[in-house]
Amino acid sequence: MNYRRFGKTGWMVSEIGYGMWGMGAWSGSDDEESLQALQYAVERGCNFFDTAWAYGQGHSEQLLGRLVRQNPDKRLYTASKIPPKNRKWPSRREFNLEDCFPPDHIREYVYKSLENTGLACLDLIQFHTWEDLWLEDLRWAHTLDDLMREGVIGAIGISINRWEPWNGVKTVKSGLIDAVQVIYNIFDQNPEDELFPACEEYDVAVIARVPFDEGSLTGTLTLESSWPAGDWRNSYFVPENLAASVERANRLKPLVPAGMTMPEMALRFILNNPTVSTIIPGMRKLSHVESNLACSAAGPLPEELHQQLRQHRWERQPTEWSQ
Repeated sequence: MNYRRFGKTGWMVSEIGYGMWGMGAWSGSDDEESLQALQYAVERGCNFFDTAWAYGQGHSEQLLGRLVRQNPDKRLYTASKIPPKNRKWPSRREFNLEDCFPPDHIREYVYKSLENTGLACLDLIQFHTWEDLWLEDLRWAHTLDDLMREGVIGAIGISINRWEPWNGVKTVKSGLIDAVQVIYNIFDQNPEDELFPACEEYDVAVIARVPFDEGSLTGTLTLESSWPAGDWRNSYFVPENLAASVERANRLKPLVPAGMTMPEMALRFILNNPTVSTIIPGMRKLSHVESNLACSAAGPLPEELHQQLRQHRWERQPTEWSQ
């Protein structure tokens, strides 16, 4: 496993981290299988774990707490997220701070996350939705500063709405945050335009989420793909999105080199960008952990292939189903 500096915090985190959404709220999750996969990741050198209260209303956080306690001799970095008070994902321009993250709500959910994990401190606490307009109301920053002084959080981050990497640039430039979590993958290269340069200038860490585009970049989706009732993916892969995603993924398949899988190609594409501190694929099975973490040793893609993949950038705008 290779490690990268996590912005101004100075932490050295595994460049392949662990996204824990799937083991908190997706169908087919099994706690014992999840804990085995998490432990295996630790043994393979993964030290950055990203969860949220919203992932099973604290269930994923509980699993993370168990993992940390099982590994008292290892430095594991814990990241969680405060849900918006109005429970609306993504945020919308008309939402103000009072709707989503008033001070008492911030404090309440930081302590709920601490209770769920059973930890005295969370390394990184993030807002699970974000609007740059909230810079006009700095009560959020003052509240988190207080919590940092109390020693219950170590750093502050934001998680940017899908396909809106511009909606965090001002916050990065404010100097008030330590990390940004954003969708970045072969299709979604927009963060390179404004967000990444700002993060480089202000030494803000970048957490790249959704490296497989919710599954399309694994190459396994078909026009017949479906999920059990209640699974989030049913509401995301509506017919128009499923068809377009499958079509674009199929165009990539001829580019996958012999001996490489499409998921490996997708992860290593992101490793080509030095601005990214860590990538957080969702992993619920040991086989996924093994193959994904092995991408770190394999390293970035050859430049010729990387440039070919850059031509597959997909310009998308938020919709009712994009969440």
